[in-house]
Amino acid sequence: MSKPLWQAIAERKQAERQSRIPKEWLLPSLPSSSTLNVLSIPQTCGILSSKELEITEKYDATSLAQAIASNRLTAEEVTTAFCKRAAVAQQVCNCLTEIFFAEAILHARALDREFEKTGKTRGVLHGVPISLKDTFKVKGYDASIGIASLAENPAKENALLVDILLEQGAVLYCKTNIPQTLGALDSDNNIFGRTLNPRNRLVTAGGSSGGEGALIAMRGSVLGVGTDIGGSIRVPAMCNGLYGIKPSAQRVPYVGQENGTKAGASDIGIKASAGPISGSMRDCELFLKAVSNSEPWERDPATAYGLWEEQGGVAKKPLLGVIRTDGLITPLPPVSKVLDETVQMLRKSGVEVVEIDAPALKQCQSAVNVFFGIDGGNFMFDLLEKTGEPLTNWLSTRLRRKAPLSLDKLVGSHAKKIELETEMLKIWKDPVSGRTIDAIICPVAPHPVPPIDRWNGASYTSSFVLLDYPAGSLPVRDFAGSDLSGELAESKPLGSWDKVNRELWDPKTIDRKVYLNTTLSVQVIAPKMQERKLYQAMALIDSIIQSFSAKAKL
Repeated sequence: MSKPLWQAIAERKQAERQSRIPKEWLLPSLPSSSTLNVLSIPQTCGILSSKELEITEKYDATSLAQAIASNRLTAEEVTTAFCKRAAVAQQVCNCLTEIFFAEAILHARALDREFEKTGKTRGVLHGVPISLKDTFKVKGYDASIGIASLAENPAKENALLVDILLEQGAVLYCKTNIPQTLGALDSDNNIFGRTLNPRNRLVTAGGSSGGEGALIAMRGSVLGVGTDIGGSIRVPAMCNGLYGIKPSAQRVPYVGQENGTKAGASDIGIKASAGPISGSMRDCELFLKAVSNSEPWERDPATAYGLWEEQGGVAKKPLLGVIRTDGLITPLPPVSKVLDETVQMLRKSGVEVVEIDAPALKQCQSAVNVFFGIDGGNFMFDLLEKTGEPLTNWLSTRLRRKAPLSLDKLVGSHAKKIELETEMLKIWKDPVSGRTIDAIICPVAPHPVPPIDRWNGASYTSSFVLLDYPAGSLPVRDFAGSDLSGELAESKPLGSWDKVNRELWDPKTIDRKVYLNTTLSVQVIAPKMQERKLYQAMALIDSIIQSFSAKAKL
């Protein structure tokens, strides 16, 4: 019996991907399934030289750009180092889709010649290797998003953001894995397989930018670009202990994406955002400034005008808020604990933090779900059925064809969205003092980083897509043995999502030790279109956390 068409395509795509890794960069043997933490493999495998290990471990994107601009490093040696490390990451985490290492090294060499001749860098990202989520179209390469019927059809032109990054001097060298349909928070598909979390391969690497999260955690990239419509930047940032920012939808050009939907569908639904994932806060700023400096609104009518330097920042005496629950899913004890620790560190450092009640927040998830189902999933099912491709196991119990939304229902959904947006404006004023709140801290998720395929509700992330608030995830500390204790109050679940969430802490349904060797993070949000304020608030919170962490180690 002949193989199904989708399976034959998958085998060809995987063989092509493997062929693009030089033989001398292949590991002599792969770690056994019992090896859960693979972060040290690049250091011990012998593929990277001592200088290449230093390049990939001692620098962030900002310091790499500075080192290249001052002639301390070349773009070629930096790119080669990250290509090697990305190759190793792929072999142990399955995080890549498209590989263009050879082309990237040639491009980096050309940048070095240009710099030697002119004495000028091309832009603020000159020579910095940047990885991209598979959704971004790069001329000459697939943007298959793990769907067989979209594979073997190379893009004819770049997405606008790809052109902007190249104009700023970036070196693009790989694209990263995603979940089938982009509609899951665990990156698994039939074409490229499942991405694993390099720190603990029993837990999820997140999605839908999960390949980015795993690659950056492995230091196979210092700065990656993801997209987010339900949490797809913030979730993998949390899962891999990284920093990630979802801007408001009109800040970073999104045109030129492949997202498996009919052209124009996003204009009548809720809009996804593109944004950075990195190992440092200042790299997120570097990315956002680079995009802003390129004035993308002159080439994309959907991108709003707004130079980075012209955006407002946090007040001299910042006022932060804290939302402890969305009223839909009660955070598990470790999540509440790390949020409270963050608030206490801020208050001890002289930052005023006020408690915020946001009753309208619990209505946001149901409003988002309506927009996710505008076409009833029919366009995606059509793509799958072209090659006979089945849904992955996790999606097979959650997705089915439905009737498209009627015009009346769609109009009503937008009316509800406006109602919620209006109601939620109240959270930006302190009801006691009347002062404007600069940013708000809340959980990224109601649970710690969960086992594979067990991510629960996305209400803590998707709600801020509905509201179009810029939002980011930042790591606070590692999950400790002391975090294994603590129980939820005896009460009935708030609903079905809350019931499933409790199962992620119930000793009868999970071994809590699976959370060890993961990271506990918090989310920060700012008012709509105020990314600079979000960045400054996140940087402030991060610096205070780092200061307390350093004191604790003394």
